[in-house]
Amino acid sequence: MKNSKTDIFSQARTCVKCADLLPYPPNPVIQGNGNSQICVIGHAPGLRAHQTSMPFNDASGDRLRTWLGINKDKFYDEDLVAILPMSFCYPGKGVSGDLPPIKCCAPTWHDAILQHMQPSITLLVGKFAQDYYLQERHTLTERVRRWQDFLPVFLVLPHPSPRNNIWLKKNTWFEQHVLPDMRQVLKTQCDGL
Repeated sequence: MKNSKTDIFSQARTCVKCADLLPYPPNPVIQGNGNSQICVIGHAPGLRAHQTSMPFNDASGDRLRTWLGINKDKFYDEDLVAILPMSFCYPGKGVSGDLPPIKCCAPTWHDAILQHMQPSITLLVGKFAQDYYLQERHTLTERVRRWQDFLPVFLVLPHPSPRNNIWLKKNTWFEQHVLPDMRQVLKTQCDGL
């Protein structure tokens, strides 16, 4: 692999390593460059993101941007936000929603890409990203309750999928008390928000 910041993102965008595991031709849906201030690590692109080659281009993305207090222009500004899902391509549909992320993307690409970035903060969105990066045996709810324990490196969030509406109704403290403080952390750590 070449070592330039641009080349590593270009190489990742053309990856076909898991082609035989995918329901559609590979289409790595990532965003970012070596200047990105925020790195968002989520699960995997949904079908709409796959079809449009635009990450979080769905109801989950709308909710995530609302949670973060970031408009679409800023969210899709690669100098501000990098998006590196655990699985770069849409993994397909399962019985109750999309399949889990394909496990080869993060080990293959994340370290190489993150070496070319120095984000001010990384958002671990959902259980798969948190399990991979935090490697501790706590539930997502416990992690989100203790979100300040992971600063200044990580912000931990539940996945913004509409499938998590039940979790949000059970845990109203998240949107009422945690999100305002998280938004303030983002504004403090990142220029341009």
